[in-house]
Amino acid sequence: MDPSLILQNLVSPPVLFFFLGVTAVLVGSDLEIPAPIPKLFSLYLLLAIGFKGGLELQHSGLGGQVLPTIAAAMAMSLLVPLYSYLVLKTRLDGFNAAAIAATYGSISAVTFITAESFLETQNLSFDGFMVAALALMESPAIIVGLLLVKLAAPSQQGAGPKMGWSSVLRESFLNSSVFLLVGSLAIGLLVAAFSPASIDKMLPFTDKLFYGALSFFLLDMGIVAAQRIRDLRQAGAFLIGFSVLMPLFNALVGTLIARGLGLGPGNALLFVVLCASASYIAVPAAMRMTVPQANPSLYISTALGVTFPFNIIVGIPLYMAMINALLPAAG
Repeated sequence: MDPSLILQNLVSPPVLFFFLGVTAVLVGSDLEIPAPIPKLFSLYLLLAIGFKGGLELQHSGLGGQVLPTIAAAMAMSLLVPLYSYLVLKTRLDGFNAAAIAATYGSISAVTFITAESFLETQNLSFDGFMVAALALMESPAIIVGLLLVKLAAPSQQGAGPKMGWSSVLRESFLNSSVFLLVGSLAIGLLVAAFSPASIDKMLPFTDKLFYGALSFFLLDMGIVAAQRIRDLRQAGAFLIGFSVLMPLFNALVGTLIARGLGLGPGNALLFVVLCASASYIAVPAAMRMTVPQANPSLYISTALGVTFPFNIIVGIPLYMAMINALLPAAG
């Protein structure tokens, strides 16, 4: 791997602000961001990426690589929890294994957005239909995780409240992240198709502010991730190893699928990042509501305290190098 890729990624403003947030916690600074502000920025990022994705999807249409790529992404969100569960079940009970497996079957929108910024610094193009893959990968992992609890740990379910499937499905398909992302994607599609003159009016908001908002959001994520470091003691060496090795394995599988689909390096990286990331917002929210027997410290601290920083600091340039090695014609 070219070390300059890691260096360029490390000195990008969003990653540096992430480190600033981590440093603030480690040195005991009183830096604190009021809760509503990160929420506002996360909503903005989802709106902007969904809207831009809708514009690009309207331009690219559903032919060519679009539908096979989206289908492959959804297949990964179904398969990753299954084989992750088999690994986790060797050391954990069914509830915790299923909750963590669902977390790693889902995706991290912020990691995806950071990968987009990385591609822009590398002058590599990517297509808007990857946003559709992002939006459609979150819900299947939640459903598979809960099916695993139902099917693989039935003898232990009496230990806690009964799960309500209507609540599960509602959280899977109507949680705020998925709803806003899909809605913004649809709006972008409609605007590009029927009101293209309006696009220029939105660009100052969706384009010019994007990088700064991402940097500010990652500052907060650095603070939150550093605060989760102490929870990693409870996770133990097995889970810490899992939260690094499983994304690497998923990235390799994703790279091979991207090669089979004939994706270019930009789209391939986004596909791989979707496969290799883990949810720390939507899935934990669903698991806390429906699988209270699982320990949130395990599935949140591994996804947010290990996998997320690993991916944005080392993983993205590493995956790019993997893609360049395995997709030589495209790279």
